[in-house]
Amino acid sequence: MTKEQELIAKLRNHDTPAVTNVVATYPTHPLCLGLYNPWTQNWYTDQSIRCMYPEMGRTVGYAVTCVFGLPDPNFSRLSFMDVLDALEQSKKPTILITKQLFPPEIAGKVGLFGGNMTTAMKSIGCVGVISDGPSRDIDEIRPMNFQYMLTGATAGHGAMAVHAINTPVSVGGMDVTPGEIIHMDENGSCKFPADKLEAVVTNLEALQKEEEARMSALSKAKTAAEIKAIFGGHSYSSDKKKK
Repeated sequence: MTKEQELIAKLRNHDTPAVTNVVATYPTHPLCLGLYNPWTQNWYTDQSIRCMYPEMGRTVGYAVTCVFGLPDPNFSRLSFMDVLDALEQSKKPTILITKQLFPPEIAGKVGLFGGNMTTAMKSIGCVGVISDGPSRDIDEIRPMNFQYMLTGATAGHGAMAVHAINTPVSVGGMDVTPGEIIHMDENGSCKFPADKLEAVVTNLEALQKEEEARMSALSKAKTAAEIKAIFGGHSYSSDKKKK
């Protein structure tokens, strides 16, 4: 196992909200890397995207991106086979970030990925998909241990085409560049640059110890004054020191 694979495995020990805390949520805290302005930059998904298999737990991988839409008679150079090539060429594991550019009248009826496509992607190291549209074969995919984050599910689709591969995309309120690290669970998804992987894991482990100590103290508190003192001395959303 390479060092990167070890770090990816360690990253799975933490939920997505914890990852966001270290990446950008609390920029004044010493364990927060402050990689983005937490409100003005699109670095995590919004509530339009939901986790289809919350029982799977955390999923982590390197972003590969693509754009799907209706067939264009003036452009037919790309296909799903090219998406598979991009997944194979990426560092592993991969998560496919899929922008769906369909007309509004059909956007909610595009069952984009199904069992066959999922099986093909999984066979070359892909562990999940995030897409700003629906998909299908939810029951067939469930036992595959392959995560989907979608707007929902629908049963069918018509002709579709790949418009772009490995270009920057915005999906569910999250702007993604190919090669970034994606972390997702039932809370949603967030991203950060791959070169920050070790720093994120290191700070997550330190933050986990800090929060475990705080939770232990809070569970033993008997009064509001005690709770205020605990938060005053240890809250990662404040720079106040315990007096």
